[in-house]
Amino acid sequence: MSITHIFFDIGGVLGTNGWDQGQRAAAVAAFHLDATEFDERHEDAVSVWDTGGMSLDDYLDCTVFFRPRPFGRDEFRTFMLSQSVAFPETIAVARRLAGLQRYRLMTLNNESAELNSYRVALFGLRNIFIAFFTSCWMGALKPSRRIYERALEIAQAQAASSLFIDDRERNLETARQFGMQTILYRNPAQLERDLAFLNEAT
Repeated sequence: MSITHIFFDIGGVLGTNGWDQGQRAAAVAAFHLDATEFDERHEDAVSVWDTGGMSLDDYLDCTVFFRPRPFGRDEFRTFMLSQSVAFPETIAVARRLAGLQRYRLMTLNNESAELNSYRVALFGLRNIFIAFFTSCWMGALKPSRRIYERALEIAQAQAASSLFIDDRERNLETARQFGMQTILYRNPAQLERDLAFLNEAT
């Protein structure tokens, strides 16, 4: 089957991760947090946060502001947002695909609502992708089968005619179980090479 739908991960593909280990380690250093305590509290909250069960303020209450701090909530939130950096070359690849008007481009990623909305705007993704299947709105996380199943159902996409691009092999394994084609993202040049078959198929 020819490809009709292309799903992109965001963190690690179109830009840096939103609030992964590297970003949290930077926050620990910048705000002199207890790393073990912060990591434990993050692990307790992150699944609920990323599936829409709590707001960013709720998450911060659980992980940082459960005790008085010498810094404010707005300062910490600003730091969190500053960790997001776009990957312009990869975004350009996605933009070129969208410009061909042959494929329906969508995102499929794990992220909390506030961070995702901020990053979609910051990275300029709204004029490239027609839908954003994010864990906070889907109520499920990659690599669970449910998020892929729902994304395909809502997009009205056939798995065999869908392509999923992600930087984590574990997330691609589940996509392949559904019969989706997959690309493991490493860098923009590699992605362009791996997408060359789309030109050959037209």
